[in-house]
Amino acid sequence: MKLDPKVRAFLTEKPRFGVLATNNPDGTIQQSVMEFDFEGDAILMNTKRGRMKDRNLLADSRLSLCFEDGQRYVAIRGTATLIDDQSRTQADVYRLAVKYVGEQEATESMARQFSHEERITILVEIEKVTSYGI
Repeated sequence: MKLDPKVRAFLTEKPRFGVLATNNPDGTIQQSVMEFDFEGDAILMNTKRGRMKDRNLLADSRLSLCFEDGQRYVAIRGTATLIDDQSRTQADVYRLAVKYVGEQEATESMARQFSHEERITILVEIEKVTSYGI
């Protein structure tokens, strides 16, 4: 789904964090604050393999995301595709780190932590968007 240009502008006007909601096996909801970027019309996120969110998405690819700024917000429903090609996932985590903390800290984080982890990239196909105040 192509995002309305006003929604995309809201999501890209500054680095924002999204709250990712996935379904736990017992039916409860698990939430995680996530960095994100776009890959075309999809949302790209990245996580360490084995965390609850990637285990949940392996079992049920449905998710929701919420991005807020005071009383303005964007809520997205979609489905995830998980990518575990490590050359790709390492490049993606670096890309996100540069966006959120700058190149120097991203390079340090890669050396200290991320390059030693097995990472998963989450690509979200957007199916529904709700916004307010945008």
